[in-house]
Amino acid sequence: MGVILASASPRRRELLGLITKDFRVVMSDVDETAIRADTPSGLALALACAKCDAVAKTHFSDTVIGCDTVVEAGGVVLGKPRDKAEARRMLQSYSGRSHLVHTGVCIKKAGLRERFTVTTKVTFCPLTHAEIEAYVNSDEPYDKAGGYGIQGPAARFVRGIEGCYFNVMGFPVSRVYSALKSLGVHVI
Repeated sequence: MGVILASASPRRRELLGLITKDFRVVMSDVDETAIRADTPSGLALALACAKCDAVAKTHFSDTVIGCDTVVEAGGVVLGKPRDKAEARRMLQSYSGRSHLVHTGVCIKKAGLRERFTVTTKVTFCPLTHAEIEAYVNSDEPYDKAGGYGIQGPAARFVRGIEGCYFNVMGFPVSRVYSALKSLGVHVI
């Protein structure tokens, strides 16, 4: 029985590596566009559960961890920006304001299931037009939910956070570790 991460995210792989080195990655074939929920945090959890369930169907003797992160600004869900215009709008919506980062987590082990959402409040400094333009003209915004990674150059824009820093990267390390322990998964 092994641990499987049902996510292709290099950041999630890196962060799960802080808990255990003994895991493998198996991608799910979930159509994320078909998943709906009433709230942004509910959407993060629904996506995480769909990914976990899809992988657990064929890896039922393993512990499967599914995750998904949703950024919410002003009640609107912000995914990965498709282009510069969308990345620009996202950064403008963060400028001098706070937004929420929700990560849904679903863990299945031998018929047991634990699921939860962790939310972190992130506050950005006011951004100048030049700062926004320099950022959208880099490669940074385009493979990340909400158009930024707190661990990269966007760190200079973050005035503060309330909650789990690692959650903003898409994997709430301490909460996942606690959940694995409660399910009896030995990761030490």
